[in-house]
Amino acid sequence: MTEKQKIKLEQEKERIRGMRLFEQELAGDTAGTMLLCGIDEAGRGPLAGPVAAGAVILPRDRDFLYLNDSKKVTEKRRDVLYDEIREHAIAWAVCFAQPERIDEINILQATYEAMRSAVREVASSVRPDVLLNDAVTIPEVDIPQIPVIKGDAKCLCIAAASILAKVTRDRYMAEMDRLYPEYGFARHKGYGTKQHIEALKEYGPCPIHRRSFIGHFI
Repeated sequence: MTEKQKIKLEQEKERIRGMRLFEQELAGDTAGTMLLCGIDEAGRGPLAGPVAAGAVILPRDRDFLYLNDSKKVTEKRRDVLYDEIREHAIAWAVCFAQPERIDEINILQATYEAMRSAVREVASSVRPDVLLNDAVTIPEVDIPQIPVIKGDAKCLCIAAASILAKVTRDRYMAEMDRLYPEYGFARHKGYGTKQHIEALKEYGPCPIHRRSFIGHFI
């Protein structure tokens, strides 16, 4: 390893330590013994597919180098981190709210529902002391929670939830691409790209489109 690479590695370790310290201070975890569960979502904005919510409790004895907001990490790095988080997390879950549910109760309520499901799944094996959520307060949850603006770039556990939610949803949309290849879901993951909107106009909606999102496109 070159001297430059060593410096970069130390900088990355320091960044990770800073994220962990920030989340501990935020939760009042001065002893470093609390179980902090990060919560984040992926897919609130697309015209098709589910919204995904991730919940993750990370161990304290692992650095999870290069873990960051999923939007700031390459697809290749996300895949590596996805495997690492699933292998080493104390507990984790990813839950969906499907398009028909989004249409029924709106995207915000559907996101909360997916988050509650992910929290319940994690808590069924290991009950967290505190939830650290990316920018939201989840209704009807009986565990203390703290909303953190841009939390996926500040808190390690929220960044981990961000990675799990995005990779799980992206892979689901790649599967949907095989069922509905005319829409290009593997490329845009359901977001409103020019190609997607043109396909909607040509073919109309498929079963995984959010009817409440696409009305003015067709």
